[in-house]
Amino acid sequence: MCGINGIFAYHYAANPVDRSELLRTRDHMTTRGPDGKGDWVSEDNRVGFGHRRLALIDLTDGGAQPMASADGSLIVTFNGEIYNYRELRQVLEAKGHVFRSNSDTEVLLHLYAAKGEAMVHDLRGMFAFAIWDERRGEAFLARDPYGIKPLYYADDGWTLRFASSVKALMVGGRISTDPEPAGWAGYYLFGSVPEPFTTYREVRALPAGSSLRVDAQGPHLPHRYFSIASIYAQPDPVEATSSRADTQERTRAALLDSVRAHLVADVPVGAFLSAGIDSGALVGLMRDCGQHDISTVTLAFDEFEGRHDDESPLAAEVARHYETRHHRRLVTEGEFRQDLPLILDAMDQPSIDGINTWFVSKAARELGLKVAISGLGGDELFGGYPSFRDIPRWHRLLAVPSRLPFLGEITRLALTAGRPLWPGMNPKTAGLLKYGGSYAGGYLLRRGLFMPWELETVMDPAMAREGLRRLAPLALIRQALDPMPQS
Repeated sequence: MCGINGIFAYHYAANPVDRSELLRTRDHMTTRGPDGKGDWVSEDNRVGFGHRRLALIDLTDGGAQPMASADGSLIVTFNGEIYNYRELRQVLEAKGHVFRSNSDTEVLLHLYAAKGEAMVHDLRGMFAFAIWDERRGEAFLARDPYGIKPLYYADDGWTLRFASSVKALMVGGRISTDPEPAGWAGYYLFGSVPEPFTTYREVRALPAGSSLRVDAQGPHLPHRYFSIASIYAQPDPVEATSSRADTQERTRAALLDSVRAHLVADVPVGAFLSAGIDSGALVGLMRDCGQHDISTVTLAFDEFEGRHDDESPLAAEVARHYETRHHRRLVTEGEFRQDLPLILDAMDQPSIDGINTWFVSKAARELGLKVAISGLGGDELFGGYPSFRDIPRWHRLLAVPSRLPFLGEITRLALTAGRPLWPGMNPKTAGLLKYGGSYAGGYLLRRGLFMPWELETVMDPAMAREGLRRLAPLALIRQALDPMPQS
């Protein structure tokens, strides 16, 4: 995890780069990159990049950033890790490219020189980066396909600013603090702020799997180069004829390949180990990839001691089975209360998640670990949540009645007109007929914290109405589901 930022005064009448602003934004991200810092400003003072470094690959000064190409025509600031950088380097060297470091960062420079914006299709990893192309007089920003690494930007019509953190952008002092109603409405609906919105009207998230080109005319529309929905929409002809054993073997091979890629680092890689199947399987896959010296970390809580809620005994069994160097980290109520202000300060955008991640990351840092593999995402990938069964079932049962004009809204109004609802009734039941007949509506109903009609009770009513209008939650979900898989 590094911190990147930059300023591009693209309009001819815009003020030149304010280096103090550049450094304020950069150094607000010190915790993202405690191992080093750097900055670069063009000779004409129209472009500036900053970088805070967490050194994982090529720990020498050869990996310092911002990094320039040998002729100085390209500059990059990069957060992340390119897992296939060695393979890409070999291909580029075979074509005559000469490298001066052993870093994955330099691979980005050479790959851009060779392929331009199409370079993103060759990258395997998690990344957010910006490249300044002096010859073309433009900047190129890109974010990894799954949005693992954050990248935010703000454009005032004169100057574009970007950073890994919304709070860092705001510390620069040149961006309006006007709130974004859609961002706040989205937070109350989904528990996090949905892209491309943030909690500030002028700041946008570059969507996952997207790139952005900025030239003298300003930023172009983000270009979506990758779509998860498109992957799922393509039928797999091999899978259709595979036996269960063949499918299991192909899945195992894919998981091994993924874990092996995530172990590429010049520092030790540990693992966050809970009692769940996902993290335990990952530790086993790390062993199968040849990783023998594995540090694992498990959280335990005073309140769960001796109860079935305590994951630490089962996690310890998994650790013994795989012979890891296991660490049980106890979190007390006192520590939670003491750390809560720090957690909220470190939380860049509001989210209902992340408390556990804070403490397990804190424990990993206490052990000297910079990198750890986590099982987050396993349930999403393998359909482990009940919503994967509920939403298709609702769609089958309610698709036809939900199309009847006004029936869903009339039902919803009838069930919510009085307080309370029928004893034991889930408040979401009122929206079942209105939303359950479509996949987008079913997702909102099943995964939403609050329903749209409830927003005015938890936030300013006028802001709630404006937020829903700007957010258009069902359209936002439908966009993520497009194209739908073929039946």
